[in-house]
Amino acid sequence: MRIVTLLALIAFPLALASCQTAADRRAADEAACAGYGFKPGTQAFSNCLMNQDLARRADNRAFLYGSQDDFFWGPGVVVGGGYYRRGHW
Repeated sequence: MRIVTLLALIAFPLALASCQTAADRRAADEAACAGYGFKPGTQAFSNCLMNQDLARRADNRAFLYGSQDDFFWGPGVVVGGGYYRRGHW
């Protein structure tokens, strides 16, 4: 029982630390676009922010839907040849 409590006390702060708010994402995107050389308040800067958001959404879709295999256990394995012959049951 103590192990479960200890693991919960360790996991909870780690889960909270992994959360990123919308303001944090926006600040990171603005810093990235400014790092690319775009000036805040310009159309190019706005386009850069939009592209950052679209890229993040595309990454999320690729992660969720990109693999048909089971995420944790890997691809399925066929044991025994993977083919059937007529007359052999």
